[in-house]
Amino acid sequence: MGIETYFQLLTDAEKKFLPEKLFFGGNENLLYEKRRVSVVGSRAATKEGLQRARIISSTLVKHDIIVVSGLAKGIDTIAHQTAINSGGQTIAVLGTPLNVSYPKENVNLLEMIKKEHLAVSQFPEGYPTQPKNFPIRNRTMALISDATIIIEASEKSGTRHQGWEALRLGREVYILENVIKEKEISWAKEMLDYGAQVLSRDNVDEIFTDIPYLTSKFEDAF
Repeated sequence: MGIETYFQLLTDAEKKFLPEKLFFGGNENLLYEKRRVSVVGSRAATKEGLQRARIISSTLVKHDIIVVSGLAKGIDTIAHQTAINSGGQTIAVLGTPLNVSYPKENVNLLEMIKKEHLAVSQFPEGYPTQPKNFPIRNRTMALISDATIIIEASEKSGTRHQGWEALRLGREVYILENVIKEKEISWAKEMLDYGAQVLSRDNVDEIFTDIPYLTSKFEDAF
């Protein structure tokens, strides 16, 4: 199953956000089964942020949800690693071609994901790695995910793109309580006005149980 198959299964509204091409490395069936949730956050993550990413990612696996992230430093790396170490499945949506690891130190993680999980890119081999690639890939990551969870992000973090793209697509967005409480961060509170929800220790299991199957096209294909 390639992009043509996936394209046919999208709604008209979703098709507007699908890239012209998608390149896959690994198990493409992960696009057609279970629920998928993006776990995203700062590259320069704090110790507390990394621990929260571990807790959230392992809890997603416990609920049989595929962990999606962007292979970046910090929160993304921990999300992928935790999903794998917890016996779950993960999808990496890249801002580079499939044969390029960014950062370079994640090359082994990328190879493992391409072998046993799934890596997705909209950039062909030879395409230059540049800053504008990453907000573009955030849209694709939001598109293939039923929900996005923002673990930790500053006022100017690129993570904001993921949240807004998810809301634009009608996806669920959950922002950790600690981000909402940061006085210097205004975008998180603004996202709440547009339908994002606060994720806390008290409601995490309830929310993960209730995340809808927005993107899984497996049942629709038969």
